[in-house]
Amino acid sequence: MKVFYPIKLCMLMIFALCTLTTYAQTGSISGKINDDANLPIPGASVQVVGTQKITSTDNDGNYRITGLTSGTYTLTVKYIGFATQTLTATVGNGNAVLNFNMKTDSQNLNEVVVIGYGTAEKKSLTGSITTVNSKDFQKGTITTPEQLIQGKVAGVNIINNGGRPGGGSVIRIRGGASLNASNDPLIVVDGIPFSGNSIGNAPSPLSLINPNDIETFTVLKDANATAIYGSRASNGVILITTKKGGSGAPIFNFSTNNSIATVIKNVDVLSADQIKAYVNVNGTTAQKALLGGANTNWQDEIFQNAFSTDNALSMAGSFKNVPYRVSAGYLEQQGLLITDKLERATGALTIAPTFFSNHLKVNLNLKGSLSESHFANDGAIASAIQFDPTQPVYANNAFGGYYEWIQGSVPNPNAPRNPVALIRLQDNNGKAARSFGNLQLDYSFHFLPELHANLNLAYDVNKGYGYTRVGSIAAQSASTSGFYGNRLNTERNKISEFYLNYAHTAASIKSKFDVTLGYGYYDNSSTGYNFQTFKGTGELLNTPVFPFSIEQNKLLSYYGRFVYTLADKYILSGTMRADASSKFAEENRWGYFPSAGFTWRIIGEDFMKDSKTFSDLKLRLSYGETGNKDGIGNYDYLSKYYANSNTGQYQIGNTFYNYYTPAAYDPDLKWESTTTYNAGLDYGFAKGRIYGSIDAYYKKTKDLLSTINIPVGTNFSNLLTTNVGNMEVKGIEGSINFAAIKSENPNWDFGFNIAYNKRKVTNLTLNPDPGSKVGAGDITGGVGTTLKYNSVNQIPGSFFVYKQVYNASGTPIEGVYTDLNADGVINTSDQYFYKSPDPNFTFGFNTAFSHKKWTISTVLRANLGNYIYDNVSSNFGIKTNILSPSGIINNTNSDFLNTNFQSNQFLSDYYIKNASFLKMDNLGIAYNVGRLSKNGKTNMRISANCQNVFVVTNYDGLDPELSSGIDYNLYPRPRTYTLGLNVGF
Repeated sequence: MKVFYPIKLCMLMIFALCTLTTYAQTGSISGKINDDANLPIPGASVQVVGTQKITSTDNDGNYRITGLTSGTYTLTVKYIGFATQTLTATVGNGNAVLNFNMKTDSQNLNEVVVIGYGTAEKKSLTGSITTVNSKDFQKGTITTPEQLIQGKVAGVNIINNGGRPGGGSVIRIRGGASLNASNDPLIVVDGIPFSGNSIGNAPSPLSLINPNDIETFTVLKDANATAIYGSRASNGVILITTKKGGSGAPIFNFSTNNSIATVIKNVDVLSADQIKAYVNVNGTTAQKALLGGANTNWQDEIFQNAFSTDNALSMAGSFKNVPYRVSAGYLEQQGLLITDKLERATGALTIAPTFFSNHLKVNLNLKGSLSESHFANDGAIASAIQFDPTQPVYANNAFGGYYEWIQGSVPNPNAPRNPVALIRLQDNNGKAARSFGNLQLDYSFHFLPELHANLNLAYDVNKGYGYTRVGSIAAQSASTSGFYGNRLNTERNKISEFYLNYAHTAASIKSKFDVTLGYGYYDNSSTGYNFQTFKGTGELLNTPVFPFSIEQNKLLSYYGRFVYTLADKYILSGTMRADASSKFAEENRWGYFPSAGFTWRIIGEDFMKDSKTFSDLKLRLSYGETGNKDGIGNYDYLSKYYANSNTGQYQIGNTFYNYYTPAAYDPDLKWESTTTYNAGLDYGFAKGRIYGSIDAYYKKTKDLLSTINIPVGTNFSNLLTTNVGNMEVKGIEGSINFAAIKSENPNWDFGFNIAYNKRKVTNLTLNPDPGSKVGAGDITGGVGTTLKYNSVNQIPGSFFVYKQVYNASGTPIEGVYTDLNADGVINTSDQYFYKSPDPNFTFGFNTAFSHKKWTISTVLRANLGNYIYDNVSSNFGIKTNILSPSGIINNTNSDFLNTNFQSNQFLSDYYIKNASFLKMDNLGIAYNVGRLSKNGKTNMRISANCQNVFVVTNYDGLDPELSSGIDYNLYPRPRTYTLGLNVGF
C-alpha cells in the first residue's frame, strides 16, 4: 500500500529541520523543575518571557533552553495543577542553571483556557466549560480522538459505535436538544470548525485525525459558552487544541502501542447438540433429515483475535526563534471480524513565527491523513447467530465451496447465507484522504497594543473512493450473478474569519474590559459521483440517471462578545451572533443568538480572605440561545423533483426518459432554536486539593425540525419536514477531584463526575395534541413495525409496546397482553410507553496512584436507567425460526428457552431490558525508566494497558451500551491488551 508516502515525507522534513538547527549558540539556561514534594514534573512548560523560546521538561523534570546571548532573562513555568512560577537568570559567557520548586494549586485558577475566538482565565469564566489535558487522557489503543475523554467530563456521554476499526462514537453533551436535526456537538480543531458530515469510505470522520497530536479538549456546555458559535452550537462545542512547537534544539519523541483485541462475549445461542435434541423431539421426519453431522460455532468462525500497532514520531523545537513541530503517525488495526482492517498514515506540521517585535504572531497548522480500509460484511454477525450449527462451513458446491441451503439448484431465498461466505466472497475496500489546516495571523497594533486583529483562513478537504465486489459464485448474489460497483465522493470546506479584540485594564476603577467583534464566512460543498453497476459476469446492471450530484450550502456570520470584570470579583459577559444560512428562504435566512452570563467570585470578597476552609468559591449564572439547521437538506424550502428509477420511464421514439416526482416542501422553513439557562458553582477546599463544580440547567427547543403526517392532497406527500413542536431538557451535573496523597512517595489522585439528564417532548403538532406521536425507529424482522416514538410528555425515542402477561411460574404467555383501556379488546389502543434508551444518570470515575517510578491508573463509567430492546431475541427466539416453514433448520439464541414462543411477538414489553451497567474502561500500569544513561538525553517510559476490562450488568446481551437502544447485529466491542513504549531524545 502507498500510505507510507506521507510518513516518508514527514521524516525527510524532520531530519532536514534537525540539520538546520545546528547553528551557533552562545549560551543556555537549564535546570530541573520539582513539585512541593521534591518530585520531578515532566511536561511542564518553560518560556522565556517576551520571546517565543519555549520548551517542556522531560520525564525527569529537566529542561534546557539554548541560543541565548549574554543578558538577564525571566523564565515562567506553567503546569496544570501548580501555581505559575517566574524566576530570573543571567547568561554570561557560559551557561546558567535555574531550578524551580512549584507549589500545588490543583485548581490552577490562573490557567488560560481556550474559548470561542480567544482565551480566558479559568477563574473568570461565566460559562460551563471543562478542559481535559493530555496527561488525563484515556490510555491504550485509541484510534479516534473522542475516545481520549470518555468518562472524563460530567454530562458528556461518548458511546463507541461497536468494535469496527476507527468506527467512531456517538457524542452527546447534556443529552442533545433536537429530534430530527443533528444532536452532534460542533467540533473545532485549532480554530477550524468541522462540517460534521460523514466522509465516504472512511469508518468515521474523526478516524482521520491522529489522537497522538492532540494536547487538550475543551468542552463548552451551556449557551453562554457556545452562543458565540450561533447556529451550530445547540448541542455543545468541543474545542480540540493540537500540540505545538518548542524552543531551542529539536526534541524527538517516539511512541509505539501494540495490542491484541479479543472477543469478550458471543451471543448465547443453542449448541449443535441442543438443536439436534430440539428437532428430534419437535420436528417432522423431513425436518429431522435436514440435520447435519457437524458441530460448528459460527461466531468463532467469523471472529478473530485482532492485532494493532500505532506508532508516532514527532520533533519539536525552534529554528532561529521560530517554534515548529513536525509529526508523523502510522496505524494498522485489524478488526474482530475476519478481513476487517484499517491502515492510516498521518502527518502534521505547525510553525509559529513572530514579526515586528512580536506584534505579529503567525500560526500555520497543516494536517493530512490517508486511510485504507477493508470493510468486512457485518451482516455475517446476524447470520452467524441464525445459521444451523449442525452444518459444516465448507461443501462441494458451485457457491465458492461454502455450505448453503439449496432449493433445487439455487440457494434458498428464505435461508440465511453462510456467515463465512458472506465475508470471504465480498470485497469491500475504501480509501480516504483528508487534509485540513489554517493560517492564523494575530496583529497587536503598535499604536495600541491592547487592540488585536485576528485573521483565520482555513480549509478542510477530503476525498473518499472505493468499490464493492461480490463474485458471481457467491450465494448472496445468485439472483444477479454477482455485483461490482464503484463509489467516489469529495467534500470541500472553506473558512474565512476575522475579528478584532480589545482588552484593557483600568486599574483606577478596578475594571477590565474585553471586547470582541468578528465576521465569518463558511462555504461547504460536496460532490457524490454515481457510477454504473455491473454483474459479476461483467454485464451492465444499472445506469444512473445523473453521473454526479453537487450539494452546497453557505453560512455568513457576524458575532460579538463583551466581558466586564470589576475588582476581579464580578464578571459580566454578553455575546451576540447573527447567522445567515443558504438552507433557508431569504425571508427566514437570518437567525439571532444572544447570551449573557454573570460570575461572582465569592472567594475574592473580604469576608472570605481568611477562610481556612475554601480555596475557591464562584457562582455562575447564564442564559443564551443557539440554533440548529442540520435536520434539513440544502434546498428543502424549494419545490424539487426527483427522477424515478429506470423502471419508471416513458418512450419517445427510440429514447427512454425517466419520470420525475415532486417532493413535499415547506417554503417557510426556519431555524430550530434552543434557549438554555444555567446555574453553576465552582468550589475548592484544602488549599485546592479538593475542587470541582456543580451545574443545573434547563433547555427548551422550539420550532423543532420534525417530519410529521399531513392530510393527503395538501402537499406532494403525506409526510412533511417542517418547524413544529417543542422539547425541554433538564439536568444537574457535578464533579469532584481529590488529591488524596501528595507526598514524595506515594501520590494518589481521584476524579468523580455524575450527571442527571431528562428530556421530554412538549409539543409535536401545529395545534396542541397531547396524544400525538411520530415514529422514531423501526426494528429488524417485523417489516414496517415501529417500536420507538416521539410523543408529547415522553422522552424522545421511547418504546411503545404491549404489556406482557405472565403465568404463575413467571413465563410470558404468547400473544396475551394486558387490556389497559379495559374495553375487552386487545388492539393498538392498549399499547403504552415503557422506558427509553436514555440513561437517567451517568457516572465517571478515574484514579491514578504513583510510587517512585511506577504509576497505576484506571477509568470506570456507569449508566443507570437506560433500557434496551432485545431485537436479537424478538427476531430469532421463536419455534418457527428453528423449524422454518422454508424447509431449513436455523439456530436461535438461548432466550427462546425462556419463552418457547411459536411466532414473533415484536411489541411485547418482555423484550425491553434494563441495561444499567458499570464498566471498567481502562486499567493501566506504567514504569518511568528515566534516562538511559547518566549524562544522556534519552529517556523512556513503558506501559501496559487493558481496555474494556469488565462489565457489571443484568443485561444478558452482548453489550448494554447502545446509542440507538435497539440491540441487533452489534459489532462487539473488544477487550484490548496493549504494550506501549515512549522514548524521548
